[in-house]
Amino acid sequence: MNHAFAISIPRLHTERLTLREYRSDDFELFADHLMNPESSAHLGSADRQTAWRIFCSQAGLWVLQGAGWWALEDKQTGQLVGNVGAFFREQSAVMELGWNTYRGFWGKGVANEAAAAVLNYAFEVRREQKVRALISSGNESSRRVAERIGMSYETETELYGKVINSYMRERR
Repeated sequence: MNHAFAISIPRLHTERLTLREYRSDDFELFADHLMNPESSAHLGSADRQTAWRIFCSQAGLWVLQGAGWWALEDKQTGQLVGNVGAFFREQSAVMELGWNTYRGFWGKGVANEAAAAVLNYAFEVRREQKVRALISSGNESSRRVAERIGMSYETETELYGKVINSYMRERR
């Protein structure tokens, strides 16, 4: 019996990146990112088993919500450079954006480029009225990404018992 599901995960393209579905062979780099204390300082590091659960959960959001996370692939090299998401948290009607760039690609504008593409997708394709990003107060690089794509600080909130900053942008 075939248990395969056909879901359509849109591919997005920027000048340097292809935003594509997760593949099982993406997991090694994903896990390395989450298991590295420097890379995951603002996310909270994870062991391999937890990284696998997060990886599968992010991929599975597409089935449950029709929204989720993309792997970021460098168009020239085919190398995986991070991930970016447009998704809904449990019991939230506001789409959230998230981004992670793998350590070797920090400071190269990858997160800015990917986040801008996903913001455009949220507003122009999904027709969302507003989007938010939840960013740890000490995560200056993610704060700068949010501001570069036109998001503004909204409020301080709590996420899993941790104080976090909410950035918001409304559709224009």
